[in-house]
Amino acid sequence: MEFNLNNLIAKRSTKEVYNDNGKTIKLFVENYSKADILNEALNQARVEEGTDLYMPKLLAVTKIENRWALVSEHIDGTPLDILMAQNPEREDEYLNTFVDIQLTILSKHVPLLNPIKDKFRRKIRNSNLFNENVRYELLQRLEGMKDHTKLCHGDYNPSNIIINEKGEFFVIDWSHATQGNASADAARTFLLFSIQGKEELADKYLNLFAEKSGIEKSHIQRWIPIVAATQMTKEIPEEQEFLSRWVDVLDYE
Repeated sequence: MEFNLNNLIAKRSTKEVYNDNGKTIKLFVENYSKADILNEALNQARVEEGTDLYMPKLLAVTKIENRWALVSEHIDGTPLDILMAQNPEREDEYLNTFVDIQLTILSKHVPLLNPIKDKFRRKIRNSNLFNENVRYELLQRLEGMKDHTKLCHGDYNPSNIIINEKGEFFVIDWSHATQGNASADAARTFLLFSIQGKEELADKYLNLFAEKSGIEKSHIQRWIPIVAATQMTKEIPEEQEFLSRWVDVLDYE
């Protein structure tokens, strides 16, 4: 299969994303984990086959010049974060849509996905970032959380929502999908806004999600130190100090 890599549409530290005549090619750096590639493909396939959500169909897992690549349908449209930046007067409208889409996702069930508590437990146990007391407190809090089976996107932020010309939404990037507690997914979205310096939007999102979902805001907030700890294990230097302050919430709650 021939691929055209002339139209670069995004670049990250571990991958480049290209648009090739109706296909999106996510091309990873050399020596990227084969297991992580296959896990991302498996997550996307399971969500695609197990739900009726609008999302790109996975077309191929392949190698291009000794680099792993995932090939999916290309969705023409505008990411929601771009629309929000271009139309600040419509922020509340877009945020309502954003939360409604998340609640639609959370209403789905994909039983073969990894449980979110298992993923978080493994990340916290295997990390050297936390001393024994902090690790113990994090794991104890995690064990006390209720086990649910809702579809959690795991990286739910406006850049992963594409709106086409018809107003239809498509959810992309399912690499972190799990099944579990809706409050954990909301806590991660809150942190993603906060990491970007959008504290006011993060608070507005949290209040709106709690109102629309019927979940008490305190339940979501109890997940934030856990989610912050799992985000810290990615060891992104510019995030560590900010995230550690959220993990430290354990000390005074």
